[in-house]
Amino acid sequence: MRSVLIVPTYNEAANIERFLTQVRTDAPNVEILVVDDNSPDQTAKIAETIAAKLGSIKVINRTGQRGYAAASRDAMHIAIESGYEVIATMDADFSHDPKVLTKLISLVNSDTALVIGSRYVPGGGVTNWPLFRRVLSKWGNLYTAFCLRLKIKDCTSGFRAYSATSLKNIDLANLTADGYAFLSEMAFVISRKKLGVIVESPIVYVDRAFGDSKMNTRIMRESMVLVTRWGLALRTGIGRKHLPR
Repeated sequence: MRSVLIVPTYNEAANIERFLTQVRTDAPNVEILVVDDNSPDQTAKIAETIAAKLGSIKVINRTGQRGYAAASRDAMHIAIESGYEVIATMDADFSHDPKVLTKLISLVNSDTALVIGSRYVPGGGVTNWPLFRRVLSKWGNLYTAFCLRLKIKDCTSGFRAYSATSLKNIDLANLTADGYAFLSEMAFVISRKKLGVIVESPIVYVDRAFGDSKMNTRIMRESMVLVTRWGLALRTGIGRKHLPR
């Protein structure tokens, strides 16, 4: 199936050349769409230079609303309109192993809407994280799954492969999240709308060696507020009109 990898970036100049080169080596048949939020460190310019050398890489330099969710939505629209059948996402900081990309993509079929590279299923794991961050991530995923009634161990993993058919049935423009809560929201919508099976495949997450993490307290707060609001709406009916669709 024709596949594309979406890579949202912001200030990834230290990683982007090595990352794109590695993905092209490990997944030569997967095209790449870099969606950069007008990084001041010239990430997009570096990516364009590498794209010219490697081929099958398109770079979009966004100047509108910044953020992981906005960049992902824009890229998904482009990917759908371009006729890709599988649309994958991953980070450019090597926290996700490019060697695993083709496996995730291969698991997408006519019955599967979403394949999640999961840290919390047998065979998965996390390296180079302090205990506090491990506990926070594990607790956050348990809370999200409980609130949203999802049978998923890793709702917040950004290493994924979607069926384009499932994405066509989601109103991406009207999703609520701005930050990484977008990942939980996408899984929630796919589950609620019964768009297909959600599969988790084990990955080992490695904390970034270069550049700065984009996670911050505002992003964590947004995720907690939205997940709690959606969970209450599911159980009480209050605010049900605000549930993502």
